[in-house]
Amino acid sequence: MQQSYARLFENNRKWVSDKLNLDPDYFKKMAEGQKPKYLFIGCSDSRVPANEITGTEPGEMFVHRNIANMVVHTDMNLMSVLQYAVQVLKVEHVIVCGHYGCGGVAAAMGNKSLGLIDAWLRNIKDSYSKNRDYVEAAESDDARFRRLVESNVKEQVFNLHMTSIVQMAKNAGQDLQVHGWVYDLHDGLLNDLEIDHEKHFTDFDLYEFDK
Repeated sequence: MQQSYARLFENNRKWVSDKLNLDPDYFKKMAEGQKPKYLFIGCSDSRVPANEITGTEPGEMFVHRNIANMVVHTDMNLMSVLQYAVQVLKVEHVIVCGHYGCGGVAAAMGNKSLGLIDAWLRNIKDSYSKNRDYVEAAESDDARFRRLVESNVKEQVFNLHMTSIVQMAKNAGQDLQVHGWVYDLHDGLLNDLEIDHEKHFTDFDLYEFDK
């Protein structure tokens, strides 16, 4: 156990050495500030590292992760990250990235009580409820699982568009795009669901603020 822990510091020192060999001023530049173009809202799953799967370097992507990549309006952590990314950092893209094989989505498809996490899974169940006919029309359990992963991402993109943060940015003419992706653990590829909130969310006008 102690060896596995100590390995993290060994890896850190090697990483520092490698970066300095490539650029002696690397950390000096990093310390001067960040100007990321992307906010990545992903799952906490250890198999979905935001920078690695997108090939981005430190300073290029602002990241928030939680179980099943949820955008919950009462989550002050997420909302604070979103506000800072959009209003201060002026990111150009907000990305919700789910992944096939998501444990949180799988748990939400069942009816077992798992303790404290039940409250969080309720948000995923709400997404399931909204898309139940589409999800359950799939021919197999695996296909239903994949459909709920995709539907959940779409619902979170919708939730982003409902926030005053995103709407105020767009009303002010800020160049901001919101995307929904799914990452496939089996081949490592990202898939853009190409979600158009004006096309796919017919009730958006109920949540839209006046310009």
